[in-house]
Amino acid sequence: MQDALAALTDAVRSTHPEQILIVTGAGVSHASGIPTFRGSDPDAVWKRDVTELGTHEFFREDPAGSWKWYLSRFDKLEGAKPNPGHHAIAALERFQLERGGEFLLVTQNVDTLHEQAGSQRMIKVHGTSDRYRCSQVGCDLGAPEGSIKASEVDLAAFRANPVEANVPRCPSCGSFLRMHVLWFDEAYAGHHDYQWRRVGVAAQVQARLVIFAGTSFSVGVTDFVTKLALRRRVPIFNIDPTPRISEPGILSIAAGAEVALVEVCKQLGVA
Repeated sequence: MQDALAALTDAVRSTHPEQILIVTGAGVSHASGIPTFRGSDPDAVWKRDVTELGTHEFFREDPAGSWKWYLSRFDKLEGAKPNPGHHAIAALERFQLERGGEFLLVTQNVDTLHEQAGSQRMIKVHGTSDRYRCSQVGCDLGAPEGSIKASEVDLAAFRANPVEANVPRCPSCGSFLRMHVLWFDEAYAGHHDYQWRRVGVAAQVQARLVIFAGTSFSVGVTDFVTKLALRRRVPIFNIDPTPRISEPGILSIAAGAEVALVEVCKQLGVA
């Protein structure tokens, strides 16, 4: 692992002033106590049938059931704090920007731990847990660009009696509110906040180093970025305790981001 870490450190150091692209998945937040999706931990979300529950179809059929399921997930995020992996990514961003380089973080995670750690140049490609949006497309609080802070929505009635009549309503048009997340039967281009075009430009043109951290490579964004980066022969590193990809051109480091990226920062003298 030490050789791979040295190679990653050298790659970060030499990527200047070009863009470093980091793509994170649920594994990055596992050290903060948040369950993964496809991981082996007992609470991994994919151990349940998320491909049915995390869909627009399920929301249409049972809006109250959809809200109950997502609130049960999002409640687990309360009180979670960024771990050293989150802080290391934010430190690498500062390091890269301070020396005039480019940096972009694309996270699959809907938690707010990257923001809490100080990440700025970031795309939350699967949405975010701290905002909701109107289910009516075209409403000023709905797709393609509207949303509302979760803190501005009163959930007391729904939590007390989680039935359809108490599902939160859009303050603008009166339709049901929904989670501001990318459902499995929706497209990345469905909402401007997912910034899919910007992800494409980074993967296809700008990035000169790609680092994956804590991802199972099981969703569209990882496949998209991997294919485009490999086509351009961009160096790719995969940081994960149990790497799930084995492909020429990708160097895996069998460690968590809270270990590997902290070590990289240490070697770079970055705090």
